[in-house]
Amino acid sequence: MQFTEEHETLRQTVRKFVEREINPHVDAWEEEGIFPAHALFKKAGDLGLLGISKPEEYGGLGLDYSYSVVASEELGASRAGGVPMALGVQSDMCTPALARFGSDELRREFLVPAIAGDQVGCVGVSEHSAGSDVARIKTRARKDGGDYILSGSKMWITNGIQADWMCCLANTSDDHPHANKSLIMVPMNTPGITRPRQLDKLGMRCSDTAEIYFDEVRVPQRFRIGDEGMGFMYQMLQFQEERLWGAANIMKGLDQCVADTIEQTRNRSAFKQSILDFQVVHFRLAELSTEIEALRALVYRATEQYVAGENVTRLASMAKLKAGRLAREVTDSCLQYWGGMGFMWETPIARMYRDARLLSIGGGADEVMLSIICKIDGTLPEKKRSQG
Repeated sequence: MQFTEEHETLRQTVRKFVEREINPHVDAWEEEGIFPAHALFKKAGDLGLLGISKPEEYGGLGLDYSYSVVASEELGASRAGGVPMALGVQSDMCTPALARFGSDELRREFLVPAIAGDQVGCVGVSEHSAGSDVARIKTRARKDGGDYILSGSKMWITNGIQADWMCCLANTSDDHPHANKSLIMVPMNTPGITRPRQLDKLGMRCSDTAEIYFDEVRVPQRFRIGDEGMGFMYQMLQFQEERLWGAANIMKGLDQCVADTIEQTRNRSAFKQSILDFQVVHFRLAELSTEIEALRALVYRATEQYVAGENVTRLASMAKLKAGRLAREVTDSCLQYWGGMGFMWETPIARMYRDARLLSIGGGADEVMLSIICKIDGTLPEKKRSQG
């Protein structure tokens, strides 16, 4: 993928944003278990970072998705994964379907303030009994006059505590599970919505994550994105961008993980030499750096094809799978070389170890990525192919 001067200008803008507005505060935000999303999102919106590939008529920059990938990669320099993840939900996970399929009225009501950073959004797909298996969601929206009445719950919702609205996937008919769902924009101050608790997570500590309940929540049918029954397909399209974004976002953090470990092992000694001088250590770090560059090449190739209008479900799934597994491998290997300090809660490698683990779960678990790849490649057993 060829980067232009415009790409590099954006890269510098995001880098300065991370250095000035995120990294000086992440230790305090991690301790508090939340960061001020409205204040930070407004600063990001003022820089154009929340609508990079969104239409200009709604406040976006109107650039192709390669620019979003550059921004995602640079946000990965954050010293806590929860902040870039929350920003990514806003820019690339809860707004793509709205921008692409929403009515003009809906986009002006929800997309414009999201891009400006005036409102915080979240995406509601996962439930207690339906995470990666999206077809199994139980949240239902029944019609009543010109409204939907929403009942059910959502789980593990990033930005859920502070969100002003949710892009919610719900069953709107009794049709086939892949044809009975719709995406509905739900203002989070609507009567009947409760957010009983902020979830206590292993990692991504500064990103607020909520459990949310809908008790006969009334929203206008005009808040539906696109056609009724197309929600599953719209969400699958959103997943393409989410998975590419997630894979791109981890790369800079893994680079930093290796760099931090080089510095740490250079300054630690054992048996009258630095830890870094042991061949098993410096060879392993070289190998990990090579793997990170291979991931970067895969992400860039998938992005290039996506910008060209090709279906990148296979490559995006591969990038997500590789990124999640490599994140575990790099952080675990590097933590080992930190010795006892690597096991301390406050060290950067320990935080990275905790934060990176989510990538193999969120946005579709590794096993789902493998199933998607097998299905496309025609390697699934006959019984499973017929079920799909």
